Amino acid sequence: MVDHFIQYIRSKNLFDVNKRYLLAISGGVDSVCLGHLLHAAGIQFSLVHYNFGLRNEESDGDEDFIKDMARFWNVSLFIEHANPKDFDKPGKSTQMVARDLRYQWFEKLMKEGFYAGVIVAHHFEDQLETVLLNLLRGTGIEGVYGMAEKRDFLIRPLLSFSRSEIEKFMVDNKFHWRIDSSNAKSIYKRNFLRNEILPQLQSGFPDALQTLGDSFHRMKDTGKAFFHLFNLWKVENIIEEGAFQYLKTLAVTNLPGKHSMIYYWLRDYGFGYSDVVEILNSIPKDESGKSFYAGKYMVNIDREMIILGEYDLKEQERHLDDTAIAMQLQSGSYDILHLNTPTEMDKNTENAMLDFDKLDYPLTIRSWELGDKFMPLGMKNEKKVSDLLIDLKVPLIQKKSVSVLCSKGEIAWVIGYRISDAFKCDSSTKKVLYFKKRKS
Repeated sequence: MVDHFIQYIRSKNLFDVNKRYLLAISGGVDSVCLGHLLHAAGIQFSLVHYNFGLRNEESDGDEDFIKDMARFWNVSLFIEHANPKDFDKPGKSTQMVARDLRYQWFEKLMKEGFYAGVIVAHHFEDQLETVLLNLLRGTGIEGVYGMAEKRDFLIRPLLSFSRSEIEKFMVDNKFHWRIDSSNAKSIYKRNFLRNEILPQLQSGFPDALQTLGDSFHRMKDTGKAFFHLFNLWKVENIIEEGAFQYLKTLAVTNLPGKHSMIYYWLRDYGFGYSDVVEILNSIPKDESGKSFYAGKYMVNIDREMIILGEYDLKEQERHLDDTAIAMQLQSGSYDILHLNTPTEMDKNTENAMLDFDKLDYPLTIRSWELGDKFMPLGMKNEKKVSDLLIDLKVPLIQKKSVSVLCSKGEIAWVIGYRISDAFKCDSSTKKVLYFKKRKS
C-alpha cells in the first residue's frame, strides 16, 4: 500500500517535499494509517487534534494515544480543547459546530505556522457517502463531484483507497488505533448510511460500492462537459450592462436542458430550482412584467427579455465637473466627449448630446424621485419622470435604478431615455457635451 500511496500522491501532485503540512488526526484507523503512509513517503508534517470532550474518558484516551503517535513519528503536535459554550449554536447540529470549529482552527494554525496545507483522511467510502448524501439533499450536477483531492487548503490523499485496504494495511503491520464508539450509533445521517443502508446494498449487490464509484466518476466527467457548454452558452447569450444581466427569451424557448442552464445562471443570486421552474413557466404564458425575488435580487420577465439585477438599486448622488471624461452608473458606462457643433445628431436615446453652454457646472447625478418633472425633447410642457418611464415601458427591475443628470437642480437628461428640450443642441450651439454609452 505504501508504494501505491506514493505513486498516487505523485501522480496527483498533492505534496511538495520541501514544504510542511498539518495532519488532522483523530486517533481512528483512517487518520493513523495516513500518518504512517505520510511518514513512509517522507512528507514533512505536524499533527493537529481537536479534543471536543464529547466522549469524556474516551476522548481523553484519544488525546493520550495521539501524543504517543507524535513521539513515534517524532513530529510536533497541536491540541485544542472545546468549550461547552462553543456548541450553543441554535439551528446547528453538534457535528456541524464541531466541524466548523475544527476547520477554522486548522486554517488559523496553518497560516500562523506557514504550513502548506491541512491533510485529512477521507477515503473511498467517505467519498461515496458524501455523494449519496448530496443526492439525497437534492443537489444538482455538482452533487456527484464529492470531495476533491485538493481544494483550498485541504488535501485528501486517501480518496482512492477503500476502508478495507486501510484496515488491512494497519493489521498487517500490527499498527494500533483508537475506536470511536459514536461511529456505531446510527443517529447521524452519515452513520445511518454507513451502518444501515450501504451494508444492505452490498448484501444484494456485492460490487455495489465499486459500481457506484465508477458511475459517479462518469457522471462527474459528464458534469464537466455540461459546465463547459454552459459557460460557452452564457458568454454567447447573457448580456451584462452595468448592474443588470439580460437574456432573450428566444434563447431559452427551445434550449435543451433549459431548466439546468437557467438554474446555474441564477443560483449564485439566491434563486432555487423551483424558482427557475416558475420563471420558465411564465414565458409561454406571456406574463410580461412578472417578477421573482431572492434576497436583494429580482428576475423580471419583460416581453422578450429576462432581466436579472438588484431590485432596490439607487444611484449615489455625485457631481461631474467640466473635465470629466467618463461616467459609471448602475445602468452602464458612458464616455463623455467634448465636440464642436456636430454635422449629425446621435438619435440613439441611450446617448445624449447637450448644449455645453446651457449647462451650469458641476452637474449632479442622482436617482430620480417621485415628483421629478422635466420637459422632454420636442415637447412644450413638463412631464413627470414616472409617467415617462411608464410610457416607455421601462421594466420594473430597472425603474428604481434610473438616474437623472441635473444642472442647477433642473433635469437635463433622464439618463438613457430622454434629454430635456431646454438643454438641446440648436443652431446657436457652439460646443456639445456628448454622452456615449459603452457597448458591453
